[in-house]
Amino acid sequence: MIKKNTYAIVLGASSGFGKATCLELARLGFNIYGVHMDMGSMKAKAEEFRQELEALGVRAVFFNTNAADDKNRMNVIEEIKKDKANIEDHRLRVLIHSLAFGALKKCVSKDPAEALTRKQIEMTIDVMANSLIYWTQDLFTNGLLANNSRIFAFTSIGSTMAMQSYGAVSAAKAALEAYIRQIAVELAPYGISANSIHAGLTDTPAASKIPGFGSMIKLAKIQNPYLELTTAEDIAKVVGKFVDEDFHWMNGTVIRLDGGEAIYKYFDMDF
Repeated sequence: MIKKNTYAIVLGASSGFGKATCLELARLGFNIYGVHMDMGSMKAKAEEFRQELEALGVRAVFFNTNAADDKNRMNVIEEIKKDKANIEDHRLRVLIHSLAFGALKKCVSKDPAEALTRKQIEMTIDVMANSLIYWTQDLFTNGLLANNSRIFAFTSIGSTMAMQSYGAVSAAKAALEAYIRQIAVELAPYGISANSIHAGLTDTPAASKIPGFGSMIKLAKIQNPYLELTTAEDIAKVVGKFVDEDFHWMNGTVIRLDGGEAIYKYFDMDF
């Protein structure tokens, strides 16, 4: 049973894993702080989603801002601090890092226009990895993370494997996992755990931008023992189990949630 004024903050709340996790946590009774960055019609859809969460009987506060910007991060944290000061028994128990915005280009190419620039590499790692550290630092030093809080960051197979035009994102995912391990060690004495969630191939708006994604979907469906793709809802349901207050001993690990996709390799012998 989730206590009345318990909150989760979700970075990347309006789509993909972040959106599905918001919905699952709201169903469990978590109030939601959602950080997202949307423009035009997508901004309206984010507001519709916020209202959908509140229709479940929880409070949902969304911030349409760049989560990787220092000033924006502190503005959000100041708003959470105001809530903590004004809401009895306010507890921030879950931080979800689901930021997926990076450059998808080759690391090296004869045509310099096709290769990653320094700015693109640094932006990708800053958004998809470094931001986890900055959010964790500021939430912790401002006294917002509660005892028995959970931190989850979404990683991918790119942390250990190479894919076309995925080099900067791969580096970010590897860094993200390293950060999670370090956070897990440093915050365990305060009753806070941190883990990486490695989902199987999932058809999310961010993933659909990967070159060759259509072929990746076809292969993943064959290689998954269930003969289907992982969904964002599959992942959110498991995260909903992991936030249980009695389930604290899992810490600093990469949790693979893919239906068995990674353990089975299909080979078409008719070649």
